[in-house]
Amino acid sequence: MKFTPLLLEGAYEIDLKLMEDERGFFARMYCDEEFANHQLNMSWVQMNLSLNRNSGTIRGLHFQREPAADIKLVRCVRGAVRDIIVDMRGISKTFGQYCCVELNADRRNAIYIPQGFAHGFQTLEDDTELQYFHSCAYAPEYEGGINPFDPGLSIAWDLEVASISDRDRDLPMLNECSPL
Repeated sequence: MKFTPLLLEGAYEIDLKLMEDERGFFARMYCDEEFANHQLNMSWVQMNLSLNRNSGTIRGLHFQREPAADIKLVRCVRGAVRDIIVDMRGISKTFGQYCCVELNADRRNAIYIPQGFAHGFQTLEDDTELQYFHSCAYAPEYEGGINPFDPGLSIAWDLEVASISDRDRDLPMLNECSPL
């Protein structure tokens, strides 16, 4: 695996190293030793799958507060998304900044999202599926989010918005949220 640090400290894009031959390829998607070498989480207690029927769908920007704050490892297993993370860590010099990574099933890349980040995405293809690994179980009483259209963030979504839940559209602006 190749771990590429993102602009926001603690976050990584993870690419696979393919061992290819005439049959196809083999690749390691996860390895305790490699994650430990990068001082990353090695305990996953919940795994989820998200199907999104239409390109242009936006989900997020979601986070979990303590004591349920989680680390995520997200991979696109079908289709493609523009994945967005926002630094919500009040002590961070990049608080309120975001970065994005295109996750693509053909590239088989992933994003590692530390605690203290909001996460969301926009689908770039129909019938896109994401696989999530979480370090903590989902706890609805600790969930929160930031409005994906917050003018303070100025996220330029790649496509016209085809679908977004009322809940996500009505999330508060970053300046209305307490830091994590």
